[in-house]
Amino acid sequence: GKWLEARARGQTAAALRALLQLRPATARRRRPDGTEETVDTALLRADDILLLRAGEAFAADGIVIEGRASVDESMLTGESLPVEKQMGDTVRAGTLNRDGLIAVRIEATAGETMLARILRLVESAQASKPPVQQLVDRISSVFVPVVIFIALVTFTFTLSLSSGNVEMALLHAIAVLVIACPCALGLATPAALMVGTGVAARHGILIRDAGALEQARNLRLVAFDKTGTLTEGKPVVTAIHAAAGDEAALLRLAAALQAGSQHPLATAIRARVGDVSLPSVQDFRDFAGRGVCGLVEGRHLLLGNARLLQEHGISAGVLQEPADMQAVQGRTVSWLADDDTKTVLGFFAFGDEPKAHAAAAIAGLQAMGLRVAMLSGDAPAAAGAIAARLGITEVQAGLLPEDKAAAIARLRDQAGGDIAMVGDGINDAPALASADLGIAMGNGTDVAMQTAGITLMRGDPLLVADAIGIARATDARIRQNLVWAFGYNVIGIPLAAFGLLDPMLAGAAMALSSVSVLTNALLLRRWQPHHVQEARS
Repeated sequence: GKWLEARARGQTAAALRALLQLRPATARRRRPDGTEETVDTALLRADDILLLRAGEAFAADGIVIEGRASVDESMLTGESLPVEKQMGDTVRAGTLNRDGLIAVRIEATAGETMLARILRLVESAQASKPPVQQLVDRISSVFVPVVIFIALVTFTFTLSLSSGNVEMALLHAIAVLVIACPCALGLATPAALMVGTGVAARHGILIRDAGALEQARNLRLVAFDKTGTLTEGKPVVTAIHAAAGDEAALLRLAAALQAGSQHPLATAIRARVGDVSLPSVQDFRDFAGRGVCGLVEGRHLLLGNARLLQEHGISAGVLQEPADMQAVQGRTVSWLADDDTKTVLGFFAFGDEPKAHAAAAIAGLQAMGLRVAMLSGDAPAAAGAIAARLGITEVQAGLLPEDKAAAIARLRDQAGGDIAMVGDGINDAPALASADLGIAMGNGTDVAMQTAGITLMRGDPLLVADAIGIARATDARIRQNLVWAFGYNVIGIPLAAFGLLDPMLAGAAMALSSVSVLTNALLLRRWQPHHVQEARS
């Protein structure tokens, strides 16, 4: 039993050490004068420029500022295919540059990298206790004195019934104590938790909190954010309608207004306008879930959704009909308006395609008996069009971040059970916190990841079903172990009390119980994602 326990702990610890060793010991840094130097990884600082040739591993998290390369991220995400990286893309410490020469500006080093956070998350999960273990701890606090009492009673009765045979009474009492030794109870939860979280991490699933295991067991409904979670999150401008007919001028004003924004729609507008000179913006403000405003060339401009127009008392006028036609096609519509004159200058339509495995992921969750819903800040028509393509019938659209949290509460009442929320952005953080189980996409923001109980290291919706599957499998092993451990004691203690087990047999049975619990936990190592099982079958 001790050997099996040490083996399980050793394998998980080895996996964590292997993750830590992914980061190279040294790195090539560009000096301010343009020359190169090789430095110890510990000496790297934010804003340093790293140079990487083909076959070299990244020493820190950063942004590509020069060159292109294919990067192997399988050690962090589980994705076997290399990912193309170009200027502006994020790279992670420990991943491998397969080809190309690139320069990277460091954003996070040492303990702040994604690799370091993964290690902390796994260690935190293994150190935490799920609610069922807390219950076991409370039971054990009563169990031990009760067993001692039973042993004393057994000694007294055996002594009286055996005409003062102290040796027999002592053997019966010792057998009770030995058979009741709660080793199996102590191993049941941590053994399964350690193996389960280790297996999940190897498949790109980080279980941040052991309580997530029980929440996964009780799930009735999974709610998804749309943009970046079910869709690629990289929209492109598909149509431009200018009230005055000058689309280039409209695009120029919108790009100027969005110059400092990292929103996907802002990125799409900047990509469309290209490399042109843009006017400056003053008094820039961001309205969460609605849009932005600012002063451009002396005009107070608004850029956002229909709700933003309504809040400022602006009507879409004759542009409403063509905008509705775009929305029916599943396009997201963003309006540009002059807040001084309360007139609409035009609108932009954006297209965002569903992720490759999104439909299969939804079907897989529904096959598990779970309801699926979509919560989106997008227009109802656009959200509804994407939902129809993916097979989702429950859709709530036009939601602000705080509205999503309220929507989770309503869905929980309707579902009659626990709710999971899957998201990737800052605007999803309130809903992730409000849900019984938060699942964050690892390609999203740090806020989302810190709020969620489970983090997926790839932005693949198929991992949602896999995460629920491994969480349920781990929880099931814990409960099987506890049933075995308690059942063993329930049967063994009366046998020992009535003298049907001598201490030698009781000791062997106690050891067998611990071995059985650990063996059952180690069987979790054979778990495979559902789509991998299907491919093999």
